[in-house]
Amino acid sequence: MKKSLVLVAFMALPGFMMAQKKGFDYKFYGQVRTDLFYNSRANSETVDGLFYMYPKDILPDADGKDLNSFANGGFYTLYSRLGIDVDGPELMGKIKTSAKLEVDFRGSGTSFSMFRMRHVYFNLDWGKSALLVGQTWHPLYGDVAPDILNLNMGAPFQPFSRAPQLRYRFTTKGLVLTASAIWQSQYLSVGPANNAPGTTTTVKSQNFIKNSCVPEFYFGADYRTLGMILGAGVHVSSMTPRTQSEIKMEDKTSKIYKVNERITSVSGEAHVKYVKEKFSFSAKTLLSSNLTMTSTVGGYGVTHVDSRTGEQEYAPLRVSHSWVNMVYGSKLRFGVFAGYLKNLGAKEDVKSLIGTGTNLDQLSSASAELTYNIPNWKFGAEYSWTGAWYGKNDSKGKVVDTNLLKNNRVVLTAMFQF
Repeated sequence: MKKSLVLVAFMALPGFMMAQKKGFDYKFYGQVRTDLFYNSRANSETVDGLFYMYPKDILPDADGKDLNSFANGGFYTLYSRLGIDVDGPELMGKIKTSAKLEVDFRGSGTSFSMFRMRHVYFNLDWGKSALLVGQTWHPLYGDVAPDILNLNMGAPFQPFSRAPQLRYRFTTKGLVLTASAIWQSQYLSVGPANNAPGTTTTVKSQNFIKNSCVPEFYFGADYRTLGMILGAGVHVSSMTPRTQSEIKMEDKTSKIYKVNERITSVSGEAHVKYVKEKFSFSAKTLLSSNLTMTSTVGGYGVTHVDSRTGEQEYAPLRVSHSWVNMVYGSKLRFGVFAGYLKNLGAKEDVKSLIGTGTNLDQLSSASAELTYNIPNWKFGAEYSWTGAWYGKNDSKGKVVDTNLLKNNRVVLTAMFQF
């Protein structure tokens, strides 16, 4: 009953506000989306498999049989969504104002079928300059992303995150300069789960960036002309893995020490997109360092541990990501996607690793889709093959002695847009 009242109130909001506010213009939009999917193997995933990443490694049972070798599938409507775009009156007579509020039913954690914020921000536009304040796409996702049916939108090859941020853009003669300060909310970094030195147990938490008192930063430049976007960007993050360390003594007691730890990482990306009539081409390449907050693999390694206090020093794991996507058609559209990811390890020797997919050497994926598009409706089918090479880590966190695991995935989608 409570959910129904919230939904009715949300749907009635545009008409109510138009009747109450002058100088505002509202655009109400949304979609009802259904996804039916099948996998030939157990996978690293979220939302019970709707947000798909890559096949899991072999997990032998008592007889040596692989516990992850089984087919699975599901049917969901969680990515149906509602949104409002608002154009407001000019501020001080010259600054255009606008805002967006968009939600879906994805929930968080195990609370699915609940409202979740996707985009919520206001924007101030001076013409050449614009300031956005609120939550929207992470700059590494940016304006160049794959056009595919799978809801991972190319992750883990493509960074995927929506994050609270301050974003400033300056535009002149086709050149767009972007500077962003970014925090974390729904998409979180991975770090140590406890205070014991050398721990490899990990957890996702907002505390790693919260305790650092330093947001993520992104600086980028795009050149836009004649249907083309060509650009590059640099991302910097500086996080605090732990604020205290717990040392186990020989008499089974513990000593706790305050520690001052920090892991700073720099990532770089380049992207291109070209659209002409029915054809579109897009691609991105990224050299990442500890970007676990963007739905990808990686992390960092412990390089040194203080023998008395347990204070640790770290080095980020470097990962190379690349993808390419081509789509052709209008009413009947055909698209292909290919992605490749490689673990490059750390620059220094590491004692233990903290992150996601740290035993992955390579990931490779290829997919093809066909969609039928008419006003307000989309029907589509997509097949994707993903291969994951697992192994053991050497002294620098690289992966050696690999074995290949594969997954075949089929997605059927029907969507009504309004």
